Amino acid sequence: MSTPNAGIDTRKEIASETISPEKMMQRLLEFEPASAPVISLYLDARADEHGRHNFLPFVRKQLTERGKTYAAHSRERASFEEDFVRIARYLENDVRSSVQGLAMFACAAVDDFFKVGQFDAPFEHNRLFVYDRPHVYPLARLIDQYRCYAVVLADTNRAYLFVFASYREMERQGVENVKTKKAKVGGWSQARYQRHRENYHLHHAKEVIDVLERTVREEAIESIILAGDEQTVIPILREQMPKVLSEKVIDVLSLGIDTPEHELLEESLNAFRRHDTLTDMQQVERLLNEYRADDLAVAGVPETLAALSNGQVEELLIAASPASLQYDETEVTKVLQLYGADEELRAQLDQRTVADELVRRAKQFSSARVTFVEDASLLEPVGGVGALLRYRISAESAAPYEQPDAAPRAEALTPKSSRQKAESRRQ
Repeated sequence: MSTPNAGIDTRKEIASETISPEKMMQRLLEFEPASAPVISLYLDARADEHGRHNFLPFVRKQLTERGKTYAAHSRERASFEEDFVRIARYLENDVRSSVQGLAMFACAAVDDFFKVGQFDAPFEHNRLFVYDRPHVYPLARLIDQYRCYAVVLADTNRAYLFVFASYREMERQGVENVKTKKAKVGGWSQARYQRHRENYHLHHAKEVIDVLERTVREEAIESIILAGDEQTVIPILREQMPKVLSEKVIDVLSLGIDTPEHELLEESLNAFRRHDTLTDMQQVERLLNEYRADDLAVAGVPETLAALSNGQVEELLIAASPASLQYDETEVTKVLQLYGADEELRAQLDQRTVADELVRRAKQFSSARVTFVEDASLLEPVGGVGALLRYRISAESAAPYEQPDAAPRAEALTPKSSRQKAESRRQ
């Protein structure tokens, strides 16, 4: 399986690169559906025991097989083969040795579109998708798995504040104060010395919390992990925390001040994921309670797609594996028709396409947080997806399902104004 021998102007091979999954997502959502094939390539770039990347055979094999599905000498085939060459050359020459995950998006027929993300966080599997737009589901999952959080590693005179995201250090700050020593004194002198020592520790803790509070505010951080001696420094830090910070603390780790950064990252990420598992359970339970009460929640693919398209959704909860999605294809097609989705999207309603459309609409239309629920059994009763809402559509805008002459369920979820706009676009 060899790379096509395409005569490509090498000046076109310069990729737009980023190490931020969030920035990459913003760029991809701006891409309009194209009439030419759009390649989305996700690679597990972790090196083997010999320090080598092993993704090139997969890339060449998969791109060769997909390329054969386009007619020879067609515009689509020419665009695809040009992208094949650019991707292969980039992977051969421009991948950093330390990179863990690669995401590549290409469509030569659309202004030589070529975007690359080299990330410190890995993708679990090598995946290739070819649609009329970038496939964003794996990238959205990576963003959710490696969200931003803060770690305070402290003792009674030193502290380090780390901000981790995407499996790398985003920021680090240090605070160091006077180191107090034990002294052999007694009586009143001992009491004065103890007060003196405690005052230094208190001053140090206040300074650390001031730095933490400023960072959390500026970086919009939602989760904090404290690390240090749980008998000495942690209680002092807790006492100085305002309520708004204290509520963000998700775990406490017993680690020394000289803990290596890589070990701190691993320990804190494990704690972050333990908390995520618990939060997933709580959020799904909240979703189900709201849904049962016919309140601020929807469940199932058709209802969730409609709510996302309306801009109603605050948080999308979706199974981490697209294979867990279960839905009535007729109902899903109806929602997509009502919102004017293009024919190509409606023609390939497999689970991966539907999962990708859910995530895309969450980002584009609702500006919703996307939470991937790792335990598929939690969302299984509602078909693998649901959403917590900011508001509901008024009764005047939706038809009741119980009436025999009512509109189909998917249409009943859709505001009349949106249906009218979709119908006018089709006419």
